[in-house]
Amino acid sequence: MQLADARVALVHHWLVTYRGGEKVLESFCQLFPDAEIFTLVHDPRQLPAHLNRRRIHTSPLQRIPGAARRYKGLLPLMPMAAEQLDLRDFDLVLSSDASVIKGVLTRADQLHVCYCHSPPRYAWDLAHDYVGGRGARAPLRRAPAPAVMHYLRHIDARAAQGVDDFVANSRVVARRIRKHYRRDAAVIHPPVSMDRFRPAEPGDHYLLAGQLVSYKRPDLAVEAFASLDRPLRVVGDGPQLDALRRGAPGNVTFVGRVDDAQWADEMASCRALIFPGEEDFGIVPVEAMAAGRPVIALGRGGALESVVGPTVDGDTPDDRELTDATGLFFARPTARCLADAVRAFERVADAFDPARSRARAETFAEPRFRQRIGDHLQERVTDHAATLR
Repeated sequence: MQLADARVALVHHWLVTYRGGEKVLESFCQLFPDAEIFTLVHDPRQLPAHLNRRRIHTSPLQRIPGAARRYKGLLPLMPMAAEQLDLRDFDLVLSSDASVIKGVLTRADQLHVCYCHSPPRYAWDLAHDYVGGRGARAPLRRAPAPAVMHYLRHIDARAAQGVDDFVANSRVVARRIRKHYRRDAAVIHPPVSMDRFRPAEPGDHYLLAGQLVSYKRPDLAVEAFASLDRPLRVVGDGPQLDALRRGAPGNVTFVGRVDDAQWADEMASCRALIFPGEEDFGIVPVEAMAAGRPVIALGRGGALESVVGPTVDGDTPDDRELTDATGLFFARPTARCLADAVRAFERVADAFDPARSRARAETFAEPRFRQRIGDHLQERVTDHAATLR
């Protein structure tokens, strides 16, 4: 069977925000213009019109009043809800998952490929942070939480067995898939829309951008800039916003949520992007590089697969280390280590070439992503069809 002849269903965990996962879904929609979308809950107010124009099927959770707003509280019901999505009419099921939607039911003659943003971190790698941590770093503090997470781990591991083929969005995620599901996964990094970004004359401020949640460690950036004589702009919102504002020094400005055009302007006008968290991949550093800006990132997780540069520990990198660099890494997730990295960057800032950053981002451009995922899916469809003869 040719991929172009396959009836395709696109499955995405939920459509209540518009971030990196939804942009991957957009690329899938471009690859399969006639595909229908299946999801647990859908809030059309949060999505661009071109996505809302697609035929979107929702689970029974959609009928619960306020489900799109309080979807996280419905987590224990999600595995059962995913099983209610009826995918019988399709040859290829392509899921985009960081939670439990991979548990949709498919027949033995259907092919299910899962593009995995990560096994659910709240159930696996960050389970102790979510359940046993303190304050804002433990969002699941109620007594039943450990039992719920135990249940979800079993359900998630079982759901993974129904997937015929995994594709990971980074080598980090491929290692998690191998650890938690005992499955191998091809690695295809997520796409960045290069047309949205253009290099411009930078200002003197630094930028922290994205969802303000605890595991992304925005607190490190705010604390680090309390000791730096440089302005920091914080773009984005999330549950950490109020706490960050209360503890922020005067050189930190909170911009809030912005539209796509302002997001691109913020990227292009910063001195450098600050990326303090350990991410599965992290599309924000790639977007900064697309705008020609360098990145100062924690030397862990997916940033190591996108940003090129040395790890600094208060020292000034030499010219050889900066030949191909698009940023710098700091080794430990502490405010002091991040502040030292910013100071090291100040000493070598002129060594970073916007054209070099832009060229690095091009390796993650959307057309390349669609080509790679299309080639991978064609191979899997061909192999699967051979098993049915």
